Amino acid sequence: MNAVPTPRPGALQPPGGLAPPEAVRPPGVAPSSVAPSSVAPSSVAPSSVAPSSVAADGDAFRGDCPGRTVLDHVTSRWGVLILASLRAGPLRFYELRDRIGGISEKMLSQNLRVLVRDGLVDREVEPTVPPKVSYALTSLGRELSDPLQSLIDWIATRTPQIVAAQRCHDLGTPES
Repeated sequence: MNAVPTPRPGALQPPGGLAPPEAVRPPGVAPSSVAPSSVAPSSVAPSSVAPSSVAADGDAFRGDCPGRTVLDHVTSRWGVLILASLRAGPLRFYELRDRIGGISEKMLSQNLRVLVRDGLVDREVEPTVPPKVSYALTSLGRELSDPLQSLIDWIATRTPQIVAAQRCHDLGTPES
C-alpha cells in the first residue's frame, strides 16, 4: 500500500531518484502512521528537487517539459514585446505601458510578474514616496533579447508577404 510509485520511463527525477520518505513526512510523525494521502503537498522539502534536474532533458515537444511554461511566457505577444522594449535599458511601468500599444495595465502587471519570477526581468523599487519601480532585463533576459529582436525584425520584414499569402488563401487563389 505504501509502495513508492515507479516513475514512467523518461520522467524527470531529482538526482538519486525519488525523494526519501522522510522528506514528505511531517516532522515528529512516525513513518508507519502517515498514509500517502494524508501528507500535504506543502510538507515536501523544497530541496527534494534540485533546480538543475527540473529541466534535465529540455525537450519542449514533450507535454511534461517545464520548458513549455517558459516558452509560453517568452513567446506570448506581451512577453515578446516587454522583453524587446527593455532591450534599450530600464523602464518604469508607465513607460512600458506607453511603449507597448494596446496592453492594459492589468496585462502588463501580470506579464511583468511572470517574467520577474522566470528570472528574465529585474524589478527594482526605489524607497521614495511614492515608490519608484523600474524594470530591466537580467543577464538571462539580455541573452534572450537578441533572438527575440531577430524574430521581431523578421516579422517586420516579412509581414507584407504574409498578409499577401493570407489574402490569397482567403480568396482561394494560388500564391503568386
